[in-house]
Amino acid sequence: MTDRYLVGLDIDGTILHEDGFMSDAVRRAALAAEDRGHEVMLATGRSSSSTTPVLEQLGLTPEYLVCSNGAVTLQRDAAAPDGYRRERIETFDPSQVLTTIAGSLTDARYAVEDAEGYFRYTSRFPEAAVGQDSEEVPFEGLLEVAATRIVVISPNHAMEEFLGVVERMGLSRVSYAVGWTAWLDIAPDGVNKATAMEWVRGRLGVPHELTVAVGDGRNDIDMLEWAARGVAMGQAPSEVIASADETARSVRDDGLARVLDSLP
Repeated sequence: MTDRYLVGLDIDGTILHEDGFMSDAVRRAALAAEDRGHEVMLATGRSSSSTTPVLEQLGLTPEYLVCSNGAVTLQRDAAAPDGYRRERIETFDPSQVLTTIAGSLTDARYAVEDAEGYFRYTSRFPEAAVGQDSEEVPFEGLLEVAATRIVVISPNHAMEEFLGVVERMGLSRVSYAVGWTAWLDIAPDGVNKATAMEWVRGRLGVPHELTVAVGDGRNDIDMLEWAARGVAMGQAPSEVIASADETARSVRDDGLARVLDSLP
């Protein structure tokens, strides 16, 4: 087919509801788009170990997966244990960033993901956020890891207050995105979902005008701005909607299914 689209899909709030539910309509639309010859892939803040199960649930077989907000890109490999190998990895030294944040958010909780997808975290970190490949360590145990991602949770901050604190910190030499709650995702400088999707686009040889991205979070803004057709989910924050070319219905109204069905 000549008009093969490259479609990057966020997971949480786009494919999956807040409780982890995936509708039959979304699954059907994703498979139908792939059957029509489009490259429908996942581009997520999740680690690889929590991304591949969603792919299996969908039943898709894309060549690439973008994980950890662009710091890790996987390529399909039948010889790999879960069908994908790490093809492109971006890491950084987390020590300066962590010590800066710790000085401003004294009661925050921290986790660092390494190049293999292994998490080290401080006390009382949500298990769902780090998965089984993880261990609790003292704060100092995070400082020497070659990190693909830092996750910071500050549950005692209201969202607007948290945004203000992050803004005042003046984080440099990293890329960061604030989540729905007082949740901060930090990646290597200049690395985000958009940079990884552009790398994938080049590898696949898809023209930029045939790129589509769908997401609902602040960590999707770069990807929505990158795509020729950026689509924000209906329940997305106002700044995410402002970054997109169009707005779909909410995840609860199967907004993604309608976007995928609109592809030729």
